[in-house]
Amino acid sequence: MQTSATAKFRALHESGCFVLPNPWDIGTAKYLERLGFKALATTSAGFAFSRGKSDGAVPRDDMLAHIREIVEATLLPVNADFMTGYADEPEDVATNVRLCLATGVAGLSIEDNTGHTDAPLYEKNLAIERIRAARAAIDSSETGVVLTGRCEAWLVRDPDPLHTALDRLTAYAEAGADCLYAPGVSNPDEIAQIVKAVAPKPVNVLVSGFNLHLTVSELADLGVRRISVGSGFALAAWGAFLRAAQDIKTNGTFNLLANNAPSSDLNELFREKPL
Repeated sequence: MQTSATAKFRALHESGCFVLPNPWDIGTAKYLERLGFKALATTSAGFAFSRGKSDGAVPRDDMLAHIREIVEATLLPVNADFMTGYADEPEDVATNVRLCLATGVAGLSIEDNTGHTDAPLYEKNLAIERIRAARAAIDSSETGVVLTGRCEAWLVRDPDPLHTALDRLTAYAEAGADCLYAPGVSNPDEIAQIVKAVAPKPVNVLVSGFNLHLTVSELADLGVRRISVGSGFALAAWGAFLRAAQDIKTNGTFNLLANNAPSSDLNELFREKPL
């Protein structure tokens, strides 16, 4: 099953451009599959918010359980937002990657954001070794799982994010990353530079709040192969919830519930179908 999903996921990266949406629970995963998307990705932030935690505060084993439940909820390939690999040292990253592979994922990402304000990115050589360790763990598993190397330069407000991203993403590609990803880049020229620098390997671009002006076709024209929305769907749901709740509390009105999804539609979506 995992081998089949992985083969499908790899094929999606070989040509064209596809959207990799990010559900945050079983229900949203099932709906996105019904809608016709070809693959799904978890969102660390979206899941964390659903647990009343900040992004990055969900323990490793809880995240692994969540990734497994998304994999088991759909027939589509699933990419895991595996953050830093829940470790600093390469050998520990490899150990945790093996645990993630056991959930049945078709892909996973490893990022270089340390979470520390004094040194927000892992030192470059260490960051490369972490990607190399993840690659070795995947290769030894013979699953063919797609490895995405992420440079978080824009998200940590690096003073020269493009230079840092180009330098690191090309190194991550050489270290064995199958797909490269710099969340936060939004300038079309900078996106094109990243695509060219790591070619022929595919590039993922995040669309979530800061680059909504770009369309799927425009990103495809720039050479982007994969588009994700990160916590975008979860934040859209939270936005509607916050506005409605605040309206009730502040104004005593219920008008913002008028655009709710009909419960009958959701009941039909999730009703067990006879075999």
